[in-house]
Amino acid sequence: MAKTVADTQRLITKPQNLNDAYGPPSNFLEIDVSNPQTVGVGWGCFTTYEIRVKTNLPIFKLKESTVRRRYSDFEWLRSELEREQGCSSSAPWESVFKTRAGAVYKQILVAGHPLAQNEHCLHMFLQDEIIDKSYTPSKIRHA
Repeated sequence: MAKTVADTQRLITKPQNLNDAYGPPSNFLEIDVSNPQTVGVGWGCFTTYEIRVKTNLPIFKLKESTVRRRYSDFEWLRSELEREQGCSSSAPWESVFKTRAGAVYKQILVAGHPLAQNEHCLHMFLQDEIIDKSYTPSKIRHA
């Protein structure tokens, strides 16, 4: 099938102003995992990660928050998301994440998915100081 000039013409778009180019995005969810700290010594030691969230999504109760989570908390989140969404949180990027730190980042990628953003477990994980693992699973409703 031969292409015509009309098929390859650019879409007509409105001119972009400085606010469009450099202003904040209309909806964003920034999640930063950093500052690992080892707690304890010997067999009883574990590592926690600082989770910093910035968002303007109305579904989140806090626009900025910082909590610390250990690896077992990430495992709990994975398990909850799999149960709530009825599918594995594994994705094509699975093979990239071979280390514990990689698994942490994988969970954060899953958190950015629009379907996961409605899950109560994700909101607790990202913004509550203490995760209530005996919670009743539910969806978060828009305010």
